[in-house]
Amino acid sequence: MTWSFDRLARSVVHFLQVLDELNHLGIAFVSRREQVDSEGPLGRAFIVIVAAISELERSLIVERVRCGLRRAKLEGRAIGRPALVLDREAILQDRRRGQSLGQIARTYRISRTTVRRVLCEKKPLASPVPKGLEKPAA
Repeated sequence: MTWSFDRLARSVVHFLQVLDELNHLGIAFVSRREQVDSEGPLGRAFIVIVAAISELERSLIVERVRCGLRRAKLEGRAIGRPALVLDREAILQDRRRGQSLGQIARTYRISRTTVRRVLCEKKPLASPVPKGLEKPAA
């Protein structure tokens, strides 16, 4: 049992493969929203028709979104999230003072993962270059 056809598969071909697999296992497909049972031939035909319409609807939505993105780019509008502006030095100082990742994240209203990323970017080399292997000054 599923809520809707489009929740089970993304294309008619995939949907039919899933239905065949369920039939081989002796499992009947029932959709609550469409009130359809796949056990009879009429139910199976109706499921295929509705699945094809669902796939068409999804394709039209994808096409409209892509057109909108293209248009926005041509008009010069920024697409996506704005870049995160952080005071990296302040974050590094807070960490040196002994604050935890969670405390720093709450202070700057960012995720702990972002704090980790900032700390990893600014880490000095773990071990200095051994004597004699430094690059000669040009």
